[in-house]
Amino acid sequence: MKHSAIYSLIFATGTLLATGSAFADDVDSSHPGTFIKDSAITASIKTKLAAEHLKSLKDIRVDTDDKGIVWLSGHTNTGYDAKKAEDVARQTDGVRAVKNEIVVRADN
Repeated sequence: MKHSAIYSLIFATGTLLATGSAFADDVDSSHPGTFIKDSAITASIKTKLAAEHLKSLKDIRVDTDDKGIVWLSGHTNTGYDAKKAEDVARQTDGVRAVKNEIVVRADN
């Protein structure tokens, strides 16, 4: 159980750092709190998805815009995983809406 929590924390930290550096040029320096809030929402969703042990996690992309709208994209092997990802996002603090563009496709 402890390993799961540690892996989730490492995943969230890495996600937050990667997201921050990837979008550093897009930050409105007059409103840095908005960027941090969006990144925190994204990191929180990814951490919750990791805790769900979804096999398709690596293929799901999570993005949050400045209005609290979360965009899910990528693909999963089952409709259950796509719906679970959407449910997790909807239940995350700060999320105002979820746009689920996840494609269900079974890998052969």
